Amino acid sequence: MIRIESDRLHLRTFVEKDAKDLAKLMQKNKYFWATYEPLHDAAFYTEEAQYRKILEGIHLQRSNREYSFGIFTKDEQQLIGHISLYAIKRLPYSSAFIGYSIDEQFTRQGIASEAVKEVVQFGFNVLNLHRIEAYVSPKNIASIKVLEKSNFKREGLLRELLYINGSWEDHYIYALLQGEYF
Repeated sequence: MIRIESDRLHLRTFVEKDAKDLAKLMQKNKYFWATYEPLHDAAFYTEEAQYRKILEGIHLQRSNREYSFGIFTKDEQQLIGHISLYAIKRLPYSSAFIGYSIDEQFTRQGIASEAVKEVVQFGFNVLNLHRIEAYVSPKNIASIKVLEKSNFKREGLLRELLYINGSWEDHYIYALLQGEYF
């Protein structure tokens, strides 16, 4: 298990016992998050499905291809979001994508920015990545602000990248290079 402490947050990689809390978080934010990501069938939001997802994440972490963290309050009493470095590629790329979601109740408090800062630092300092990328909907102003506050640069628009709830949606690609971070 990997733990990261910040001023207000406790981030740690998911373990099997987190399945119940992760399922609750997913259920609670199902429609809030569906603005920018696909709705899933009912089975996805169950504890069993989240347990399987956590096991898959543990396997991917062991093979150094993904690191999925729960975002907890400082006292680790409440799961308030999740953040991942995923699709990790080694040389010649040495890159990964970052993705995150925060419980609607905890938005607009700088939590996503704080979590992104810590996970980016982990990606560059521990995993020695060269580049971290993010896809974001042009409609997702809050997430764009998080990325730009974290010094990510918009590199372009990917037309009709993701099929979300019945339509193809454009997404910006943002990236941060290791040399720009330090």
